[in-house]
Amino acid sequence: MTRRVVITGVGLITPLGIGTETTWQRLIAGESGIRRISNFDAEAAGMACTIAGEVPDFDVNTFINRKDARKMDTFIQYGVAAAQLALEHSGLVIDEHNAERVGVTIGSGIGGLTMIERTMRAYEKGGARKISPFFIPQTIINMISGWVSMYSGAKGPNGATVTACATGTHAVGDAFEIIARGDADAMIAGGAEACVCELGIGGFCASKALSRRNDDPQAASRPWDADRDGFVMGEGAGVMVLESLDSARKRGANIIAEVIGYGMSGDAYHMTSPAPGGEGGARCMRSALQRAGIAPEDVDYINAHGTSTPAGDLAETQGIEAVFGEHAKKLMVSSTKSMTGHLLGATGGIEAGFVALALQNGVVPGTMNLDNPDPQCTLDYVPNEARQEAIQVAISNSFGFGGTNASVILKAFS
Repeated sequence: MTRRVVITGVGLITPLGIGTETTWQRLIAGESGIRRISNFDAEAAGMACTIAGEVPDFDVNTFINRKDARKMDTFIQYGVAAAQLALEHSGLVIDEHNAERVGVTIGSGIGGLTMIERTMRAYEKGGARKISPFFIPQTIINMISGWVSMYSGAKGPNGATVTACATGTHAVGDAFEIIARGDADAMIAGGAEACVCELGIGGFCASKALSRRNDDPQAASRPWDADRDGFVMGEGAGVMVLESLDSARKRGANIIAEVIGYGMSGDAYHMTSPAPGGEGGARCMRSALQRAGIAPEDVDYINAHGTSTPAGDLAETQGIEAVFGEHAKKLMVSSTKSMTGHLLGATGGIEAGFVALALQNGVVPGTMNLDNPDPQCTLDYVPNEARQEAIQVAISNSFGFGGTNASVILKAFS
């Protein structure tokens, strides 16, 4: 059985703000959520990168009671909060009549790194007695889905995807497949991350992956610009409510967009670098197109992985050119990471949400800071401002360490 799957709710906790509407309005206005790091003194710690996209003004007690919040790492708190926002946006009420038909799949690329760092320091000072009995459930990734199920009452399929920076997109795609084959009527799906800590920033600094444009934070993330020098870390969560079309119609839900395709692939090439020519990402997009049953010429817009790294941006461009041929020049391709930074495992959930909102509102977010285009990257990257455009079909791409790739295809609902 294959059923049509639609999106009825989007919940966003991002460096641009708390809530979907706040984030969306700042995004299409071209604003940036990237600032100097406030979680710790990165400069005093000797970090090469001292900037990040931190979530502003997050009050956990708005979403989670104090007793439960103490049992969660920050990434779990973000995921639970975004799920609550998505459910509120969708209007889906979970009760004894539908609980077993509503599932959860929310993942993270790294998980509870902040709590691991904090607990290790406590252990070094006071020994084993300083380790919290909640330490393990505070940090393991599937606890986002576990807590969301406890807070919402969802008793259907429950799991967590962990595929580095492709996590959120894989979670959305997996939820799409679960509903399409009839194993659930609705899924709460996405990703969450909170790695703006000394180990997170320090680790990526050590691998020379982060931008060093510390004197101009809001201009540091600049996908496809010739002066890009690495990505900017972000944190937050993006969660969506996906439903079968029958379920959404039966309850009179506001349908935001339809999910029509999902693709996955592996590079089998390198631990962190993309395959030459973006070959792995190209196979992933082709797979999604095949699953959707559409031609490359049917696609209007791609929300690219576009992290602002020299190798990654070029490889994705080459992959798009390989898949779309001459149509690649007619595509709009943008990277919202130019404003949010790269939220690792959360990014796919957030960006799939952006694509759904772009289809619903007829606005394509721009790529900020594209002032000096890389001569090897010649697509229409929607430079420096959002564009009013009634798009019909769009792709959201996410590619992760280990050569894992994910693409989901969304369509304007009609």
